[in-house]
Amino acid sequence: MSKALDYFSLESSKWKHLPPPPGFSKSVSSHKGASKTVTKTSPEEYDRLKDKRAWDLALSPAKSLPMQAFMLYMSGGGVQIFSMGIVFMLLSSPFRNIFGINNAFAQFAPSTATDSKSLTTLFLQKLAYIGCNLLTLGVGLWKCRSMGLLPTGTGDWLAFESRGVSPEISLL
Repeated sequence: MSKALDYFSLESSKWKHLPPPPGFSKSVSSHKGASKTVTKTSPEEYDRLKDKRAWDLALSPAKSLPMQAFMLYMSGGGVQIFSMGIVFMLLSSPFRNIFGINNAFAQFAPSTATDSKSLTTLFLQKLAYIGCNLLTLGVGLWKCRSMGLLPTGTGDWLAFESRGVSPEISLL
């Protein structure tokens, strides 16, 4: 035997006297007494909010870097399928992010095309986004170097070195 939830009892509950969340107000003409309407925000506040969200997106690759570094640490230093998959993911994601930068920031485009300050700010955010992705790429390359996948030593280039002419030695 289940008990049904009575939504009409919410009108007389203790939660009714709480103030509305920021950006919301009680509707004058409410539909069955429970609807809320969104108040109008000024264009400056909306642009400020879009600017803040664009900076959050620009810095998101740097925020995920500690988690990716921990995953690299846990994958080990050997060349196994699991560690190679994590390294491939870490090396390919910055390229995908950089090539899709215009799609990522399209929702934060300024509302007016003549607003040069917003265009400059968006340029700085895209630049920070590229920098954070290059930082992620650097961590991936460092992991490849520590696994021995990058040719960094002189022994890695022996095939391309040429031998000098040996001096002719005559014993007689």
